[in-house]
Amino acid sequence: MTSVVIMAVKRVSKSEFKAKALEYFWLVESTGESMIVTDHGKPVLEVRRYEKSSLMPLEELRGSVLHYEDPLEPVGLEDWKTLP
Repeated sequence: MTSVVIMAVKRVSKSEFKAKALEYFWLVESTGESMIVTDHGKPVLEVRRYEKSSLMPLEELRGSVLHYEDPLEPVGLEDWKTLP
């Protein structure tokens, strides 16, 4: 039988984070667990420990685009959700 450990991500409000920022930075750095900062209950930021990658930026992105039919084809207006 395999046991699965699920760790809850700590959530704090912006005001609580502001008051205890250094303490939270130390906690994230020492445990490696990320923290979500909320604004009126909605997640707005994630604070996590920096992990240095040995890969160059383009190497990290390699393979992230799986398929693209025609890169020179114009984008249709239906694809632009932010147009007025």
